[in-house]
Amino acid sequence: MSALTDVAPAVLVLEDGRVFRGRAYGTVGETFGEAVFTTGMSGYQETLTDPSYHQQVVVQTAPHIGNYGVNDADAESRRIWVAGYVVRDPSRIASNWRSERTLDDDLVEQGIVGISDIDTRALTRHLRERGAMRVGVFSGVAAARPVEELLEQVLASPQMAGSSLAGEVSTDEAYIVPAVGQKRFTVAAVDLGIKGATPRQMADRGMEVHVLPLSTTPERLLEVGVDGVFFSNGPGDPATEDHAVALVTAALEARRPVFGICLGNQILGRALGFGTYKLRYGHRGINVPVLDRLTGTVEITAQNHGFAVDAPLDRVSDTPFGRAEVSHVCLNDDVVEGLRCLDVPAFSVQYHPEAAAGPHDSAYLFDRFCDLMEAARAQA
Repeated sequence: MSALTDVAPAVLVLEDGRVFRGRAYGTVGETFGEAVFTTGMSGYQETLTDPSYHQQVVVQTAPHIGNYGVNDADAESRRIWVAGYVVRDPSRIASNWRSERTLDDDLVEQGIVGISDIDTRALTRHLRERGAMRVGVFSGVAAARPVEELLEQVLASPQMAGSSLAGEVSTDEAYIVPAVGQKRFTVAAVDLGIKGATPRQMADRGMEVHVLPLSTTPERLLEVGVDGVFFSNGPGDPATEDHAVALVTAALEARRPVFGICLGNQILGRALGFGTYKLRYGHRGINVPVLDRLTGTVEITAQNHGFAVDAPLDRVSDTPFGRAEVSHVCLNDDVVEGLRCLDVPAFSVQYHPEAAAGPHDSAYLFDRFCDLMEAARAQA
């Protein structure tokens, strides 16, 4: 760690008044966001650079973080997106043949305020019992201020419910990821917070991927997505993303094959007429069991979401686009983990099949998208 953060005190203040004291990690200063925990024992670089974590302060439940360093190849986007970072024991050294620098180097360079040397097990249990909530992390001079003042700042910060964030992380300009080998399909991918591994997975299957900003018009979407349309993961409350819903609706009306993940699953759910709601503390980690109800297979999945689709598990639903059903269910709590349309070519999952840090149980979903586009092309 840097000399400054090695000695600076830090304090974490939750909106319900719970306080944890430790030492600064990363940049010295103050930050605010929604406190959430993730259970992955590896993949911390992928977590930090996942745009879905925008405006969230991430707590690592694994105690030892940073031991294999970071590198340019494993970043999921152009920058770190978390609002703050909470770990118990930052590694004193980075040891791996692929390591190019330490995790602390990136946190300092990108201005990420964090805290270390706190009881992350106690903090995680608190969030499980009380739910995800607003939090402030203060280090250096800010940590010496009265807790009452710090709590006032936390309570004045924005809540996640009602926050429209996808537009803040979406690309400003469209770009193309070319197909690897023979080109089979042309796909429009709406960037709601897309991770780098996603278009690579599609390109490896012969898709030429046109990554489009959220501001794309329905007309442009259909012009580019001649074979299929993909809707990515992303941050914020799906109830606020009306333009994204309009894009999904346009694709469904045109009978273009649709595949959505994470926020894309919630947006498809809204287009089908289902509601969404905020989970108590969400699903975040790389070890969440999900049942594929179509095949009976149990997948271990990578997840990062605080909202979910409110759809019935016990029946097929009638929607504006025909029949739809819940295709995947979380085995921990019966949360909807996927949707499948029966009369239009569309499906989605709530988790991350690209999962660059693993697991890779769900990579077959990109093949399922290919099959859907192949079938639609045969029917055209």
